[in-house]
Amino acid sequence: MNEDTPAMAPGLMSRLVQSLRERFAGGHADADAPAPLPALLQAHAAKLCSAAEAVAHIRHGEHVFVGTACATPRALVHALETRSPKPGDVELLHFLTDQAVPHDAQGQATTAYRHRCFFVGADLRAAVRQGLAEYVPMSIARVPQLIANGRIPVDVALIQVSLPDAFGYVSLGVSVDIAPAAVAKARLVIAEVNPAMPCTMGHSMLHVDEIDWLVPIETPVIEYQHDALPGEVVEQIARYISGIIDDGSTLQIGLGRVTNEALKYLADRSDLGIHSDVITDAIIPLLERGILNGRRKTDQRGQIVTSFAMGSRRLYDLIDRNPLFSFQPIEAVCQPSVIAAQHRMVSVTQAFAIDLSGQVCADQLDGEYYSGLAAQGEFLRGASRSPGGKPIICLPSTDAAGTSSRIRVQLLAGEGVTIARSDVHYVVTEYGIAYLFGKSMRERAISLIEVAHPKFRAELFAQAQVLGLLPAGQTLKNMRAYPVQEEETVALKGGRSVLLRPSTAGDAEGIRTLFHSLSERDVYTRFFRNVRSLSNQDVQRLCNLNFETEVGFVAATGPRENPQIVGQACYFIDPSTNLAETAFIVSPEWQGCGLGTALQLRMMNDARRRGVRGFVAEIMSTNDAMIRLAKGGWSSVSTESMGSTVRVTALF
Repeated sequence: MNEDTPAMAPGLMSRLVQSLRERFAGGHADADAPAPLPALLQAHAAKLCSAAEAVAHIRHGEHVFVGTACATPRALVHALETRSPKPGDVELLHFLTDQAVPHDAQGQATTAYRHRCFFVGADLRAAVRQGLAEYVPMSIARVPQLIANGRIPVDVALIQVSLPDAFGYVSLGVSVDIAPAAVAKARLVIAEVNPAMPCTMGHSMLHVDEIDWLVPIETPVIEYQHDALPGEVVEQIARYISGIIDDGSTLQIGLGRVTNEALKYLADRSDLGIHSDVITDAIIPLLERGILNGRRKTDQRGQIVTSFAMGSRRLYDLIDRNPLFSFQPIEAVCQPSVIAAQHRMVSVTQAFAIDLSGQVCADQLDGEYYSGLAAQGEFLRGASRSPGGKPIICLPSTDAAGTSSRIRVQLLAGEGVTIARSDVHYVVTEYGIAYLFGKSMRERAISLIEVAHPKFRAELFAQAQVLGLLPAGQTLKNMRAYPVQEEETVALKGGRSVLLRPSTAGDAEGIRTLFHSLSERDVYTRFFRNVRSLSNQDVQRLCNLNFETEVGFVAATGPRENPQIVGQACYFIDPSTNLAETAFIVSPEWQGCGLGTALQLRMMNDARRRGVRGFVAEIMSTNDAMIRLAKGGWSSVSTESMGSTVRVTALF
């Protein structure tokens, strides 16, 4: 604590009293009935001073922490920037800030000090480009540890807090994050006291005794909102993400536009929870519908756990003194064991590029530092260890102009690896979902090419073959977006159900496993010969299809990241007759429950939509079940005996 207390700035106390009179008298000052200075501030009058007086105590060579995001102490930073004479060799340290760096009319940073940042937001990009700020690529969750042990020096902490309560406690409000660590280490703590700052619950409180100077301000808390119109690409990615979020999931939502958009499509879910480094306005509709209740969370059940909030006044009013929300230091929220313990933890990270091995760049865009690591590493690894958890990477398939692919054979110079390929599970673009964890380099390359923009797939495929990621015999046929809308869960006999969906090249190993579950008789009736193995080319003919003249579906059970394929069906159109030849494989354990019929119906509906005249099937004459399937449900059926086989032609 400082021993010397500056004299109150001339007129400051009278202005403060007048302001508080108006605030606490409903906005109308009454000269005939003067309101006394409220006890909540009167007890700490000795600490009150102006911003200029407070920052006058910052010394040469000191390291100054600046509060985060919507709690950026703008008045204090401005006072420091305009201080004369300026202290030499002062460094400002911060995470995400808003107007902590002054700019001129041309957008150039004009700060008088050096900056060290853990996140390169709009406030810092010009300063980083000009060499006035340095970016530190590390998880924000690890920063408190380095502050505590002195590896990251903090001499002064500039923060923003709520009004003190009757016991002398103030709240860090919308931004707890790394502030407690900075306050604990700093020799000098200066706080803007803002009546508009919500008093958040959890572990967000400081006692006034921990603060050296209180600078009264009365300005709206900074608000943050995404663009109202996210665009078709963002919407499609958001729909894919929402489609793999199960009931009872615990969500980390982050600041990304895609993640926040995905929450709009969860209106039909139940018992969702939040354990997130940050919360935004996107949670409000789910709260109002009762969907976001945290009933299935395994840690801090029923509470929304976060470290900071960025949103509108509507969100700030919601969190004010609301015990539903628990604001905690960033290192507590991002503790890997706590994240992993959550029920069905879902973490979503927006990336800027990914290569075909799965290496992800999430903090550099077009060669410039852009955003930061935040705490995504902890959340991705925690979600991967959570029972039923889903770590998700999302990105648009191309740059904004559509001139280059964001899925690359190799990351470019200026695209550092933010997330190791060993930590990548789901990858989502507007063209579908790829799952990489536990997959080979070949499987990863195929899966990622299938979710790349169609106009870049052939080029990626050729480059991957040159680098040896794909064998010479591998082919690429599917150039369309994965049609998630064509997925359908169907009920079968005996209370069983399966997911029927279009096949992908990534289904190769699942189909090979299905093949090896067949008896010798089933293999012979399906392939008309004794086959003991399926080559890569054989499997590709069943799943790597163009979906124009070749169409295939699989029946899958189990989780999306590890499905078991229990049935496969495909048809191949003969352009000369406009008839399609069909073929089926059904697991022995799933025969007799109606799965073959369900696959047949699924193919019929698809073929009719494409204008196909009908189906042709060549079946072993001893395969009575398949003959009945081929002949059933048609208005016009003809059969032709061909010795050991029967040719069934069924017209729509």
